[in-house]
Amino acid sequence: MTGGLPEDRLRGKELAADFNLTRPSEVERRAELMSRMFGAIGERCWIEPPIHFAYGTNIFFGSGCYVNFNLTVLDDTTVTFGDNVLIAPNVTISAVGHPVHPELRPHGEMYAFPVSICSGVWLGVGVIVNPGITIGENSVIGAGSVVTRDIPANVVAVGNPCRVLRPINERDREFYYRDLHV
Repeated sequence: MTGGLPEDRLRGKELAADFNLTRPSEVERRAELMSRMFGAIGERCWIEPPIHFAYGTNIFFGSGCYVNFNLTVLDDTTVTFGDNVLIAPNVTISAVGHPVHPELRPHGEMYAFPVSICSGVWLGVGVIVNPGITIGENSVIGAGSVVTRDIPANVVAVGNPCRVLRPINERDREFYYRDLHV
């Protein structure tokens, strides 16, 4: 390949296809592919196939991240995950969008803004994160949420559009889920 956007996308998709076909026991093969797929992959990261992305090389994982099944990342620009990020199944992160007005779309016009998922964040099942978003450290984004604005650190945020529900507090240390004690 000579290099350039189409070739870079093809390279990324080929690596993702190889990764997605690995067997659960092929831990070393997965690690080797992850080191080639992403801009960075920290220590102790685990990614469950399948994963889908445009380039891969614009995705940066810190250490200790866990990615469950079916993560989709549209990474036409940088998408950064801090340390110890948890990603539930069927999460979509899109750093890319298209203009609203139809006259501005017919030739593939688009925009791309970096996305940052800070350390300690947990993205629930089916979360969608839009372009240009930062989710602050330790925050939890509830299942099915659509994140259209930045989310501060240390909060629980839910909904469509996603809004801060409450801060993470001492009760969360005692009760890990509703009324279930730690």
